[in-house]
Amino acid sequence: MAYFDGGNERAWLCRIATNKCLDYLKRAGRKSVPTDDEYFTAIAAPDSVEETMLEDEVRQKLFDCCNSLKEPYKSVALDYYYNEMEIGEIVHKTGKNIKTLQTQIYRARGMLRKLYGKEDIGHGS
Repeated sequence: MAYFDGGNERAWLCRIATNKCLDYLKRAGRKSVPTDDEYFTAIAAPDSVEETMLEDEVRQKLFDCCNSLKEPYKSVALDYYYNEMEIGEIVHKTGKNIKTLQTQIYRARGMLRKLYGKEDIGHGS
């Protein structure tokens, strides 16, 4: 409500009070620091066995697909996607130009998409 037209003053004041209360609650929520032990143990709790197994299966499939690529895409894909290295770390490790690595990562991603698609078709039959 950017303006007041002179009518229904009570509703206008109630709306201002409501907005101020909401602002206060939002601000207080951002400043609060959780200290309850249960909160921190819930965050650090391991995934269920099923989620762990699915994650392991996906990582193994990614590893197999990365290994099926030809060099230099194989090593770049393994470092970037499987080992989750930053591009700066790969530059430092390999000594290659950053633009070269960006291009190789882009091309490797396209190749991996095709490989994932082929494997999904094979498992769906």
